Amino acid sequence: MTNPIGIISMQFARPFGREHMHLFRHMRTLGFDLVELLVPEPEDGLDLKALKAALDEAGLGVALAARVNLQRSISDADRGIREGGMGYLRYCLEVAHALGATSLGGPLYGAPMVFAGRAPTPVAEEEMKARGARVIEGLGVLAPEAQAAGTRLALEPLNRYETDVISLVSQAVAVVDAVNHPALGVLFDTFHANIEEKSIPDAIRLAGERIVYFQANENNRGYPGTGHIDWQGTMQALADVGYKGPITLEPFRRDDDERIGLPIAQWRPPHEDESEKLTEAIAFIRDLLAKTGGRS
Repeated sequence: MTNPIGIISMQFARPFGREHMHLFRHMRTLGFDLVELLVPEPEDGLDLKALKAALDEAGLGVALAARVNLQRSISDADRGIREGGMGYLRYCLEVAHALGATSLGGPLYGAPMVFAGRAPTPVAEEEMKARGARVIEGLGVLAPEAQAAGTRLALEPLNRYETDVISLVSQAVAVVDAVNHPALGVLFDTFHANIEEKSIPDAIRLAGERIVYFQANENNRGYPGTGHIDWQGTMQALADVGYKGPITLEPFRRDDDERIGLPIAQWRPPHEDESEKLTEAIAFIRDLLAKTGGRS
């Protein structure tokens, strides 16, 4: 059995609208098995039935990425914001059910920082514990609902510059173990792990069978194999824990442009055909899976 190889829709367009659905066939032609979509907002006007039909026609699986914000955060001290977070994640589960998504992942705990306009501030010990308890409580309620929707929740640690709730794999593992439900697991992103973990392979082994979704991202957000991440050790660790799930790429466009002032933190649309780079990235990952005894 092969690990499905996925690509995030942002590689091609953001926002991803009805006019981009034809790209699903292109993704499949390139060799991808799955697409990771940002959960569409209701105001985006995307017809979920048409979206599902386009995915099925292309033969693509789908996973979803939640888009939390400051008004929908299940870790917040404000009850109204927590309720907004629960309501949003329930909406995401409805979308997941309609599309047949294998997982709903991301920083499900909410509380985004710089990119959402919230600066990091000191948090008292008591509030730190309270945040953790709120996340566990909220996900404990949502996990059975995810199971009923036919999907799994994938909790993603983000680096310290993007959240101050869960940045370490060990923290995500603690939440998953506290909830203790089969519909909740860990989303492992090598970009964030490269910043926060002492060892990516060791963090993978720590998470073990809790990993339900894996994002293979280079340290500089480029294509796998173009930076300094130890991909041999990373893929060996995935093989060691018997990971059978998706391995998705979400490279942010860099274009080898190193001019001063370049906004590399911002998404930029493609200006050239990136098909060759993408097929090389797929081949790179599959070759490593074969060499490490994974599922090539």
